[in-house]
Amino acid sequence: MPSSADAFDAAIRRAAETVQDAVVAAGLARAVILIDGRSGAGKTTLAALLRERWSGDVQIVALDDVYPGWDGLAAGAEIVREQILEPLANGTSAHWRRWDWARAEPGETMVTDATTPVIIEGSGVLTPASAVLAPIRVWLESPTASRRERALARDGDTYRPHWDRWAAQEDVHLTADAPRDLATIIIDVP
Repeated sequence: MPSSADAFDAAIRRAAETVQDAVVAAGLARAVILIDGRSGAGKTTLAALLRERWSGDVQIVALDDVYPGWDGLAAGAEIVREQILEPLANGTSAHWRRWDWARAEPGETMVTDATTPVIIEGSGVLTPASAVLAPIRVWLESPTASRRERALARDGDTYRPHWDRWAAQEDVHLTADAPRDLATIIIDVP
């Protein structure tokens, strides 16, 4: 019987294949892909696997680099829409500030090139306002216990005191934005 790690890896590989097929089917010269899901669902892992498999350059923007602190899920999603997705949709490179977690303030200015495919991953990224700006939208669905185990194994004591606080913001996002309903691809991850 495969381990839970093996089942997770297999689900993420299937997700990557599905996303790659969607990019090819859409005939996109410059793809914009949004990957949403609750904490620990596999968003970062999927984005990294897509980058590894991509033929050519691809940029990844992680909302972890954008959220303005532990209470910033909704604000981070809005920053991504306004400062990254809208400029890219207009054919303009995006200039945005990376969040400096140690100083709890905006940090260095980053540039996301308008001519290169981009994957934006993070909880909250898929909203009605962002969905119209990205043709490929992925929702990763995963049980709470599995997600919590992966997230705490990844981030340990740094994240542990914030799990419930962050989950409450994800609950608001799920109710307000219905990201699963906005997704073009839904993947169940064990």
